[in-house]
Amino acid sequence: MFISSNAARPFQPFANGVATVPADAVAGLGDDRDQERAIAGLAAWIAEAGLVGWSETALVEGFCERAVALGLPLARAVLLMDTLHPVYEGRAFHWARGEGETKLTEYGSSADGEAAAHWEASPFYRLLTSGEKLLRRRVNAESEAEFPKLKDARAAGITDYVAIVNPFAGDGVIGEMDCFYSSWMTDRPSGFDDEEVALLSRLAPFLGLAIKSASLGRIARTLVETYLGRDAGRRVLSGRIARGVADRIETALWFSDLRNFTRISDASPPELVIPLLNDYADAIVSAIHDNGGDVLKLIGDGVLAIFPAQERHDACAAALRAARQAQDATRALSAARGKQGLPATDMYLGLHFGEVYYGNIGSRERLDFTVIGPAVNEVNRIAAMCRSVEQPVLVSAAFAASAALEPSPFVSVGRYALRGVLKPQELFTLDERR
Repeated sequence: MFISSNAARPFQPFANGVATVPADAVAGLGDDRDQERAIAGLAAWIAEAGLVGWSETALVEGFCERAVALGLPLARAVLLMDTLHPVYEGRAFHWARGEGETKLTEYGSSADGEAAAHWEASPFYRLLTSGEKLLRRRVNAESEAEFPKLKDARAAGITDYVAIVNPFAGDGVIGEMDCFYSSWMTDRPSGFDDEEVALLSRLAPFLGLAIKSASLGRIARTLVETYLGRDAGRRVLSGRIARGVADRIETALWFSDLRNFTRISDASPPELVIPLLNDYADAIVSAIHDNGGDVLKLIGDGVLAIFPAQERHDACAAALRAARQAQDATRALSAARGKQGLPATDMYLGLHFGEVYYGNIGSRERLDFTVIGPAVNEVNRIAAMCRSVEQPVLVSAAFAASAALEPSPFVSVGRYALRGVLKPQELFTLDERR
């Protein structure tokens, strides 16, 4: 029997909003009724923890601790689920008895090279290709030869290994997220008994569903922040999605694009243009984010961002720090690309301070969370003037006045008529003798 023989203890109905099975001891009279009651209690804990929004690592850790309290001789567990992310293919959760926190690792594509070979030699791949849902091996020289990944488990004293796959189907598949993978290990000399393996197989779908729920919430945050911007994404997820709802804010505005990008894109093969855009976007967007800005749009080679702040000076100071960081990063990037014989460029940047409307604009079927107002048009035109006056950075008089306390003074480049702007504007550039 897998239930411990400790003295009976009642289930705690709620702890922090979650129905719990005590992690140190569970009722253990040993008959089928008490056994089913214990299993039902653990399944209820999984459901409650998933509903209240526990993280994946907390779910894995809580489940394993409670399973051990039920009498399961778990020594290790590794659980995997693919995800929907611009960089990572999925996430793996590693639990080991007595090691405290569950460890999280994020992995890249398993489709090429060494990663593909490692994946194709795994028990999970065997299950997927065979159509079976459970694989069990005693950990010994024979199973290690069959699955090389068991070498480390054998060295750690693991005696029995169980792998389970719970596939999704239809609308349950999102991107690469099409299956819940779990592996369970014991170091008990006799290994798992058949009843314990059956229990793991029975409970794995409950845990997989809770982890999938937590993963979907994280995926939603990742996607909206990746495609809408960090602050806009948070606002959308908080419920500010009604069409036409916008806040009037004062903010420092950033619009940058790349020097001679049209000529470069015309002269370069397409397979070189996208990496160029990605490299420079990494440098520029990282500088904006590092200094508290929010990128609202990537428009070809252009970047529209805002630096909202309670004080004008703070917003403009943050934008200036980002500008200097981006200049340094793009210059270093251009030097590195030049050494590799790759096309290189530089950044043109316009900075402005003004009032904008920030919120949902669009049709019933397609909304955009962005900024609108004359100041948005003005910062675009200011950036466009960089080419005419041959300056990498231009700022408006409103921005220069708001950032007057900054140590690097501004230098006027004259007054200019900006297309679509009623009055000529005095523009400034940064004094490079800093």
